[in-house]
Amino acid sequence: MIIVPVKEGESIDRALKKLKRKFEKTGVVKELRERQKFTKPSVVRREGVNHAIYVQQLQQSEEGL
Repeated sequence: MIIVPVKEGESIDRALKKLKRKFEKTGVVKELRERQKFTKPSVVRREGVNHAIYVQQLQQSEEGL
């Protein structure tokens, strides 16, 4: 459970912003969206490989500069 302490005199908007930030950091929404649909393990693996290739190309281009 996420708890956001609200100081006296602090606006509700500020407290909501803190709550949203904490909620996003925990990854609850991301996990919920992932669980709503099934992705085959081969697709997940392929996406991971493509992401690793992309990151490696970015690192190599930075080294070349």
